[in-house]
Amino acid sequence: MSALDAKLMRDLWRMRGQVLAIALVIASGMGVLVMSLSAMEALDETTAAYYERYRFPHVFAEVTRAPETMVERIANLPGVQSVESRIVDYAPVRLDGFTEPVTGVVTSIPEHAEPLHSRLVLRAGRLPTGRSAQEVAVGSRFADAHGLTLGDRLTLILNGRKTETRVVGIAFSPEFVHAVGPGTLIPDDKRFAVLWMTRPPLAAAYDMEGAFNSVTLRLRRDARVEQMVDRLDGMLARYGGIGAYGRKDQASNWVLMNEIEQLRSMSVILPAAFLAVAAFLTNMVLARLIAVERSEIGLLKAFGYGSTAVAWHYLKLVLAIGALGAVLGTLFGYFFGRWVTELYAASFAFPFLYFAPSPQPFAVGALVHVGAAALGALGAVRRAVALAPAEAMQPPPPASFQRGVLASRVFGWLDQETRILLRHIARWPLRAMLTTTGIGVAIGLIVVALQWRDGTDELIRVAYHDAQRHDVAVGLTEALDRSVLADAAAWPGVLAVEGGRNVAVRFRHGHRFRRTAITGIDPDARLSPIHDVSGAVIEVPDAGLVIGTVLAERLKISVGDRVVVEVLEGRRPVAVLPVVGLVEVYLGTPIFLHQDALARLLDEAVTTDTLYLRLDPLKEAAFFEALQETPAVAGATLKRVAVGLFEETLGDIILIYTGIFTAFACALAVGVVFNSARIALSERGREMATLRVLGFTQGEVAYVLLGEIALLTLLALPIGALAGYGLAALMATSFETELFRLPLAIRPASYGLAALIGLAAAAFSMALVRDQVARLDLIAVLKTRE
Repeated sequence: MSALDAKLMRDLWRMRGQVLAIALVIASGMGVLVMSLSAMEALDETTAAYYERYRFPHVFAEVTRAPETMVERIANLPGVQSVESRIVDYAPVRLDGFTEPVTGVVTSIPEHAEPLHSRLVLRAGRLPTGRSAQEVAVGSRFADAHGLTLGDRLTLILNGRKTETRVVGIAFSPEFVHAVGPGTLIPDDKRFAVLWMTRPPLAAAYDMEGAFNSVTLRLRRDARVEQMVDRLDGMLARYGGIGAYGRKDQASNWVLMNEIEQLRSMSVILPAAFLAVAAFLTNMVLARLIAVERSEIGLLKAFGYGSTAVAWHYLKLVLAIGALGAVLGTLFGYFFGRWVTELYAASFAFPFLYFAPSPQPFAVGALVHVGAAALGALGAVRRAVALAPAEAMQPPPPASFQRGVLASRVFGWLDQETRILLRHIARWPLRAMLTTTGIGVAIGLIVVALQWRDGTDELIRVAYHDAQRHDVAVGLTEALDRSVLADAAAWPGVLAVEGGRNVAVRFRHGHRFRRTAITGIDPDARLSPIHDVSGAVIEVPDAGLVIGTVLAERLKISVGDRVVVEVLEGRRPVAVLPVVGLVEVYLGTPIFLHQDALARLLDEAVTTDTLYLRLDPLKEAAFFEALQETPAVAGATLKRVAVGLFEETLGDIILIYTGIFTAFACALAVGVVFNSARIALSERGREMATLRVLGFTQGEVAYVLLGEIALLTLLALPIGALAGYGLAALMATSFETELFRLPLAIRPASYGLAALIGLAAAAFSMALVRDQVARLDLIAVLKTRE
């Protein structure tokens, strides 16, 4: 081992506390980056493998009723690899011992073969066979929620007719990774079932002999989805087609891709904050280390070591610290990445999980973080090699001090120890500012972690409790005339009822478009009004559209613009309508239109396909019983259940993320505080020992050193609050999707808790340094080479 390498090892051991503190900061940033990238990669690869292995379609289309002869015509379209027709419909499901309404989506499969597309992954049992309606396969999540096993009985209401079935299989499907009922965003495994039956009994029940109402396509690699969608729409329009759509718009896949996109945003924003602090710490440590080692640098140069060798020596110090941080970050990132991936896999219905991170996330994390640390140290290394041997071997010239007005008039009434620490801060303002900023960023990251819980609570309050003033939303099997409102009002426990109408449309503005739905709304609506996040209820205009702000941003729409609305059902009318208002919401991308204007667009009377009800909670059981006896009811969504599911689904994810980022932020705070205090002790060791010789107690000497750090930590609290708010705003913007937006809401208690956590981390660091102050060797420290 060369002499410089031996010195490097001694330096690393001597500064082991500081080395570990900086390595933990680097490891925290790399851990966040690797965790996000590996989880994103795992979800991507699991999804891709699942879709390809079990033949998830590229294009979907629904119709009212199309003859089976259309399948051959569709198969002959250029670019089509395979076509499969099927029968799909919603059906009420009844289970013994469960009184609440359950909605199921029933999909046909071939009698004696596997489906061509969206093949099932059997967890238990077998696929239904034959022409009997007595056999059914159920989705794995629904089976788990109700404890269903092979042989259990289910009652389905197929097109108004009661059908007794027996569970013969429990399965997964790539089409239902995120299975939600109509009009909902969060999976409800107790109240929404995915079911499969052979085609003959479904064809008999829904009058689909020799016909289908759903078709899926897989395309060749050179085919374009958009062109295929347009061709299918043209071919199926006469059969009541409600608009073909590609895989990216399929409900389950759309939610999954939104989650992956949020992980991608997280892998960019949060690691950047850790990168900045890691670069700052390495620069601070090296700059002050070089100042302490001036004489050693002079001796090295005097003994013939050139500037390059000296620079490489100190760069190796940084690289060694960075390498330790990279190793720790790799371990943290792998562990937390797998944990987060398993958490997402539990939220989605995957039959398997592919977590085998490629070297890329680890290589990227190591290069980025070690590179940032090295860049942060370049300035200090440059100053080290610039010193001439004779100059370096001399002690640095003492600072020029003088008694100022501030010291005499402001500091004069303070005790001597406090004046010493305040003068030190005043004489090194840049150093104090950087230390305060580093601590503030750490506290800001804790604020960001706590903000996720606050934002979720605000979203639930606004989107559910304020905007939705009904207790239950009931979906109907088809749009009915307004007399259904009177029928619903007669159900047990119903206190108030309103109706709504949802129509599938393709919404175009210029070359941009979305496949979405228009909600026809009663201008006197009280149970489900147009509610803005500001708390205002927007009046329903007589004509013109009110659209969500996120959709307006995506399609570049402003108030006053005219948009093309292509209705995807019935007569499929096309109209150009003005946008007369915008509404900001946290869930979805709504479009509202006066119910009379919607009826005119559809060229029909005002109809209703959704009922909004207020219930007497004491009569809830009787209401559910009446609901199950009503054939026109497709399903029901209870607000209290939706809120509970939202909290349950996001609760675990938020709790884990909050814990992870709070731990990483504490490591960052400890790194900044410990390094600042430890380097200050190295720089001022002679000063501290002199004070002890002059009669200062250990406590007074520790107060001079650590009181400065404590004061800077207190000054960092407002900086941390501002940094936290800014980072939270950036995260809220980056995490914004068409599925939901997390509001920027930070409660005062979260600021307080973040401050307490930051203060605790600082106190822990100062306690470590306090022990070293107590162990000062006065004789050794007071020795000097002047």
